[in-house]
Amino acid sequence: MSEWMLKTENLGISFGGLKAVQDCNLQIRPKELYGLIGPNGAGKTPCLTC
Repeated sequence: MSEWMLKTENLGISFGGLKAVQDCNLQIRPKELYGLIGPNGAGKTPCLTC
């Protein structure tokens, strides 16, 4: 089994000149449960759909 179920390094996404997410690093092991929380417009959805 892999050590990581999901791993991102320096993830980023921009819409035009607007940086929605910059340098997002995640490391999630199998069978771990995480929540991504933050205010509206913080870039949660773009971070998960990259």
